[in-house]
Amino acid sequence: MPDLAQTVREIAEEMRARPDRGEVATYIPELATVDPAAFGIAVVDADGQVAAGGDCDVPFSIQSVSKVFTLTLALGKIGDRLWRRVGREPSGSPFNSIVQLEAEHGVPRNPFINAGAIAVTDAILSGHQPREALGEILRFLHFVAEDTNISIDDKVAASEQRTGFRNRALANYMKAFGVLENPVDYTLGVYFHHCAIAMTCRQLAMAGRFLAHGGRNPSTGYSVVSPERARRINAVMLTCGHYDGSGEFAYRVGLPGKSGVGGGILAVAPRRASIAVWSPGLDASGNSHLGRIALELLTQRMGWSIFG
Repeated sequence: MPDLAQTVREIAEEMRARPDRGEVATYIPELATVDPAAFGIAVVDADGQVAAGGDCDVPFSIQSVSKVFTLTLALGKIGDRLWRRVGREPSGSPFNSIVQLEAEHGVPRNPFINAGAIAVTDAILSGHQPREALGEILRFLHFVAEDTNISIDDKVAASEQRTGFRNRALANYMKAFGVLENPVDYTLGVYFHHCAIAMTCRQLAMAGRFLAHGGRNPSTGYSVVSPERARRINAVMLTCGHYDGSGEFAYRVGLPGKSGVGGGILAVAPRRASIAVWSPGLDASGNSHLGRIALELLTQRMGWSIFG
C-alpha cells in the first residue's frame, strides 16, 4: 500500500505547479476575490490520522458542501418524509435551473441542486426561528468536526443575500406549489448563511468521517446516523453531488463526493477515509477543476475507488 502522507504531499506539489486552474466563481462578488493559486488537501483515515498538504489550514467558503450536513440534519428531523418534498435523481441541468423546477411542479430533482437544498433548509427551519436553525446547523458541524472554531463568513453571506435573485425565484416558485412551509425570506436567510460557512480542508475532512465509517465517528464511537442512512447519503452524493458533472466525477474519481462553488469538495472512501480538497478555480459545471484532478490521482494511487 502506498504511503498516504507522502502521496498527499506529492499531489499537493503537483497541483500547485499546474497552470490549468479553472475560473473562480464571480456571481457571488466575495468569491471573485479568492486567489486562484490556492490549493489544499486533507485526508483523515479510520484511526484519525491526518495526511495534509498545501493550503489545508486556510478557511474557505464551503458553499454547497454544506448541503451534505443539512441533508443529514433534515433526515434526522423528519426522516423519509423529506423525500415527499425533494427527489433523489440526478438533475442533468445547471444547479440553479428554473426550467426543470417548472417542468416538475415545484418539486426539486435532488437535495444538492439549489432548489433542493432550499427545500431541505425549509424542513430544518420548521418550528424554529432562523437564528435557532442556523445555530443547530453550526452546532452539528462543531460536533462532527470536533472543532468549535467553525463559523459563518458574514461578508460572503451578505454578498449572497445582495445578489441571490435566482435563488429567490426558485424559492418563490416552490412556495407557490406548497413545497416550502416557512416565509421565503426566512428560509433563504438560513440557506445563504449555511452556504457561507467557512472551513479548512482539515476541518471538512474531519466533519465527513461519519459518512466514511457507517454513520459513526470512529474516534469517539458515537453514532451520528444509522449505517443505512450513511449509505443512502453517500449514494445521493455519488449520483448528484457534482450537479451535471456527477457522472464524470463518478467515472474519474469513483467516490461519493459533494462540491461547492467556493472550490471545495468533500469525498468519502467508505471504511477508509474522509477527504477534503480545495482549489477555487471551477470547471464548466461549477466544480473545482484541480480538486477533481487531485481526487482522481489520490484514488488511482491508493486504489480507493468504490468500483473496485
